[in-house]
Amino acid sequence: MIRARWFLLSAALLAFGGSLGSGFHFDDYSIVTDPHLTSESGWLQIFSLRQTRPLTFLTLWINAAVGAPWLYHAVNLALHLGAVALAFECLRRLLPERAAIAATAIFALHPLQAEAVDYIWARSIVLATLFCLAAMLDWLEGRPWTAVVWFALALLAKEEVAAFPLVLWWLNRKRTAPALAMLGLSAVAGARAAYVTAVTAGSGAGLQAGITPGHYLLSEGLAILRYLRLLIVPYGFTIDPDVKVPPVWLGVLGWVGVAAVALLAWRYSKWALAGLVLLIPSSTIFPAADLAVDRRMYLPLFAFAAAAGPYLTRAWTAGGVAALLTILSLFRTSIWMDDRALWAEAVDRAPDKVRPRIWLARSLPAGKALEVLDKARDLAPYDATVAAEMGKTLVSEGQYEGALQEFGRALAIDPRDARNYNNRGVALAGLGQREAARADFEHALRLDPGLAEARQNLEKMAK
Repeated sequence: MIRARWFLLSAALLAFGGSLGSGFHFDDYSIVTDPHLTSESGWLQIFSLRQTRPLTFLTLWINAAVGAPWLYHAVNLALHLGAVALAFECLRRLLPERAAIAATAIFALHPLQAEAVDYIWARSIVLATLFCLAAMLDWLEGRPWTAVVWFALALLAKEEVAAFPLVLWWLNRKRTAPALAMLGLSAVAGARAAYVTAVTAGSGAGLQAGITPGHYLLSEGLAILRYLRLLIVPYGFTIDPDVKVPPVWLGVLGWVGVAAVALLAWRYSKWALAGLVLLIPSSTIFPAADLAVDRRMYLPLFAFAAAAGPYLTRAWTAGGVAALLTILSLFRTSIWMDDRALWAEAVDRAPDKVRPRIWLARSLPAGKALEVLDKARDLAPYDATVAAEMGKTLVSEGQYEGALQEFGRALAIDPRDARNYNNRGVALAGLGQREAARADFEHALRLDPGLAEARQNLEKMAK
């Protein structure tokens, strides 16, 4: 068993260790601008009622105090290795030895895990899964109330694991009281998350997801089928999948497909059914701006791996699968190490989406960035974010007149976005129109008192 543990941990380190050479991506940049994460007393604010994932943000606050990007990735990687170790301890109590090793290898090495491990902002699901597996281990060892404590910590890392008590109860249905206690905690965490996202500007979830619950539910059947396809055929990954709200008939057909998979799982593999139990609620109950993100599979993959493990007990089969998954994850991690490659891939796989083009432009020289943004404007002529990004690119080149025109266009499209006033203020300041710039910064802060950029720009004006 010791040899098996070292093999699994070493393979996971090989598959995802390249992330240590990576930097920030996408939402990672907000870490260095969030005052809760950058101030010395920020850790106290993290534990306020307005924060749904305090344990995750506490680890980010500690990282921010140190500052080196590779240390952020080192923590993500260490959490994944910890989850792998706990997964093996749980699975060897649930499956025959060889099946447990094979199942843990799938959980540890599958490229579906790359987004959760390589993307700093996805740390929450890795940390929550670590606590969930600690809860499962205590549950299997006959300490159900200790498992409740571990699960409470998991919810403080990410509320998306709310359905996990159902899997524990399935493993031992006599422990109804602790399972109900966990589900009660899940209900509280879900209600709190709904409140926080509703009152937090720009949360991108719940009432501010930019999508109705009905449309979100309609899209998620197809999203779940996409996850299952990537599980079986690990090709076609992207940071920004081309998943849209489908026509009603197609959305219903997607859910018919999910129901068919659930029926087959009920008949042939209860572990596969457990994977769906973990995946479906996290993908359907709480609307999010992103209709599909691969990191949602991080915890469900534990159950799907347990379903596959018994079929991979021959050494050559398990070894071949482990080797293939390691190679695929090495390649996936290499993509995550290069911001330009990451977003170029996203543009290639979702050519009609605007957001990948905006992020690709941010990784390119100004001339090429403007070409990419011109294409984005052709796709979405009334998208304020495209105009704002073009303005920022022009500011970086000192072309303040052109930037003012683009920021003005963004403001005309979306006059309620405080960032558009702040951006126009930057262009006005660059043109020497200080009073007009100050007025824009002040207006931005009236719209959004928490907009740190506007506050910093206003402070610069006072110097």
